[in-house]
Amino acid sequence: MLTRLAVHNLALIEHLELEPCERLNILSGETGAGKSIIVDGIMLLLGARYDKTLLRYGTDSGYVEGVFDATERARAVMRDMGWEEDDCIIITRRFYADGKNEIRINGRAAATSMLKQLTATLVDIYGQNEYQSLTRSSEHLRLLDYYVRHASRQTIEAYARAYGEYKDTMAQLQKIGSASEREREIDLLRFQIGEIDEAHTFESEEDELVERRNMIVSSEKIYAALGQALHVLSGKEDGAASELVGDAEKEMGSIAHLKSAYNDLYERLRSASIEISDVCDCLSDELDGMQFDQNELDELEKRLAFVRTLKRKYGAYREMMAYRTQTADRLAFLENADAHFEQLTQKKNDVLQTLYASAKAWHDIRQKGAVDFSQKIVAQLHELGMENADFNVEVSEFPPLSAFEGKFGVNGADTAEFYLSPNAGQPLKPLIKIISGGEMSRFMLALKVISNESDDIPTMIFDEIDAGISGITGQVVAKKLATISRKHQILCVTHLAQIASMADAHFFISKKTENNATVTTVVPLDTGGMIDEISRLSGGKGISKQSDLSAQTMKEWSEAFKATLS
Repeated sequence: MLTRLAVHNLALIEHLELEPCERLNILSGETGAGKSIIVDGIMLLLGARYDKTLLRYGTDSGYVEGVFDATERARAVMRDMGWEEDDCIIITRRFYADGKNEIRINGRAAATSMLKQLTATLVDIYGQNEYQSLTRSSEHLRLLDYYVRHASRQTIEAYARAYGEYKDTMAQLQKIGSASEREREIDLLRFQIGEIDEAHTFESEEDELVERRNMIVSSEKIYAALGQALHVLSGKEDGAASELVGDAEKEMGSIAHLKSAYNDLYERLRSASIEISDVCDCLSDELDGMQFDQNELDELEKRLAFVRTLKRKYGAYREMMAYRTQTADRLAFLENADAHFEQLTQKKNDVLQTLYASAKAWHDIRQKGAVDFSQKIVAQLHELGMENADFNVEVSEFPPLSAFEGKFGVNGADTAEFYLSPNAGQPLKPLIKIISGGEMSRFMLALKVISNESDDIPTMIFDEIDAGISGITGQVVAKKLATISRKHQILCVTHLAQIASMADAHFFISKKTENNATVTTVVPLDTGGMIDEISRLSGGKGISKQSDLSAQTMKEWSEAFKATLS
């Protein structure tokens, strides 16, 4: 249940707070005062897309915040999201002039998808979007499925598993292709495997080739450097490093026995002499091993170009080997395509049988549910002033197995359409072609009543439910809303006095100009204020005292009716 709503800098609303009661809450006011803005604010809390044009002119940011009592379903969603459960759920939607917005649930950042999943357990809303959706026959099957959701859950799960297996099998069959396509692909795969195998490459080959090429290209510089280093260390003339270190070693050796520090220096010079001798041997070996020629360089360049071509085609070494493994598997699959084709065809036929049985079971549930759904809608329409109305959900005929494969999809093999006869003596016709605005409002109310009979969504919002109705029909709709509000919290935007008179809490929305700016305000009405507003909605306020008396009588009648409700 929504216990508190706060709106800041949304369209004409500078700031307002609303604390609806747990039953029937009426929102009324002059046209253009901002009633729909409040609904827009609630829609943002439910995950609607934010448009920066909603931000109040001249401001940088705003927010909508709703406080809800948690339901068991809401707690389950919170658990699934890995969040701590709480008896209270606070949803905040902040928005900014640059079009950005942020969502927080109990102080934690959340994505729009998470918000929608959570609020679907808290609020159900009827507005123009729902009205428009009924004008699409594709929506009728979804509404029927929602009605039979509890009975069809296991069947749908079985169908979904079989459908997924069927799609996977068909994808594998598609991979086999025609005989000519297979031969072309087999030739290509064999060539690629052969090219990789015949290359005899290895993981570090490119690096080794580059290193060897650089050695050859820099051979003159390398030869000169090695020779000069050897000459400096062990040259025959005086001043070679090996001789100088040897002389220093002899000198320190003559006094090493006199002091431990001298002996340490002697040992270090001795080690240096040995190290220099070893370095000279290595330099000599490197010089002796320098055998480069132009032919080797040409061969290196060719091999390096080939290895890099392989890399461009198949990726680095490990990627190339992984590709070769995949290619070999694919080649083996294609070379045994006939056997695979027979196996997959048999599997497809088996899965199709399972899919057909699940689809038929789903169809039967829909057929049975359509009868019950139709009867309940008719009963509701009769209560809503359409005493002679008739209604039926027509589910398409289920196809035989021979025609099934071209008929089914993710939602089974059925289509459904609503048919309505508003008046006695008229045949049932497609609802989308004949229903009027007033009939649509009553039909939507009937639909909401039926849909929520087995639902535990605590809050229902009706925007413009009174479109196209008046008089006695408005009174019937008002009684229906009052009845529903004994099990669900209702927020209802209305222009109709009969509906307003049923309010358990009534909020008057108006707009005024302050400091050259228009602002929307909300005022909770006491009983006297409710009667004044009922009189205004009736159209007689300020014309005669009889209007006020009639409004008072209407309010008293409504209170007496609500007293009869359990």
